Amino acid sequence: MSRSNTDLRSNTDLRGNTDLRILYEDNHIIAVNKRVGEIVQGDKTGDVPLSEIVAAFIAARDNKPGAAFIGVIHRLDRPVSGIVLFAKTSKALARMNELFRSGEMEKIYWAIVANMPEQTEATVTHYLTRNEKLNRSYASDKPIEGSKEASLIYKHIASSDRYHLLEVKLLTGRHHQIRCQLSKLGMPVRGDLKYGSPRSNRDGGISLHARSIRFVHPVSKKDIFIEAPVPEERLWQEIIP
Repeated sequence: MSRSNTDLRSNTDLRGNTDLRILYEDNHIIAVNKRVGEIVQGDKTGDVPLSEIVAAFIAARDNKPGAAFIGVIHRLDRPVSGIVLFAKTSKALARMNELFRSGEMEKIYWAIVANMPEQTEATVTHYLTRNEKLNRSYASDKPIEGSKEASLIYKHIASSDRYHLLEVKLLTGRHHQIRCQLSKLGMPVRGDLKYGSPRSNRDGGISLHARSIRFVHPVSKKDIFIEAPVPEERLWQEIIP
């Protein structure tokens, strides 16, 4: 599927009046608040990815004669919202990729679930196997052939009449890890039909939000903390503490 320049121009306004899309930016990296339904990197759908939207925005804003360099440091699933980091130079991309590989980043997610956890706070470990054909992961309590260890810490932080808000800190980075592990614990993320939620969300997304990220800047060596506002959906606004 071809994509015209008009498609990109219509998506280059990252500083809209209704929401602040750019969460952090310096000469090396840029952090953007991803919306539900956006893809971070190009795929078979042919939809314009966030990486291209950011590159077009920077090129237009800074009057660059050519395309701006944007490197994808990490990804979020299409139905998930929240912080996505991009590199503005190849040097920054290599260094940020190493931070992710070494686990030297603190990533916090917020998840809305229908079922109250048995423990208000816990560290949980499962062993995940991935079915690439179904684009799905499966969790088991013990290691099995082909599985990878997956650990996270969750904490209950708020409730509404029907739902509960969990803060989740990833200790490992596995495919669909939060979605799969919370489902295994009997707490599928709201709207996540693939992992056991009984109904979908109206926007087609799931109630999982990459809330914050903390790391030591690979160039300046300063401690960087970035936080993303939650979606404007009514439930998010009602449940946040």
